[in-house]
Amino acid sequence: MMSPGQFAAALGFAFVAVWIGFDFAAAILCLAGAAAFFLGAALLLGQLDLAELQARVRGGVGQPMVPPSPAGTVRPRVR
Repeated sequence: MMSPGQFAAALGFAFVAVWIGFDFAAAILCLAGAAAFFLGAALLLGQLDLAELQARVRGGVGQPMVPPSPAGTVRPRVR
């Protein structure tokens, strides 16, 4: 199995090879295709949870971040 560093090196090599062989637009399209298939495989293998990702993205919009209270302290309940 490849480590993330080896995978990044192989992806970088392939990107430059396509860029030299064709043009920059083709290299970008190859990179986008590789990313799409990588995300698809992660989704099928259960390594990516779209519901959790969507909750993270939508949960932070328009809501102020409240730092967690230190252990042992209780925040007053406000209605």
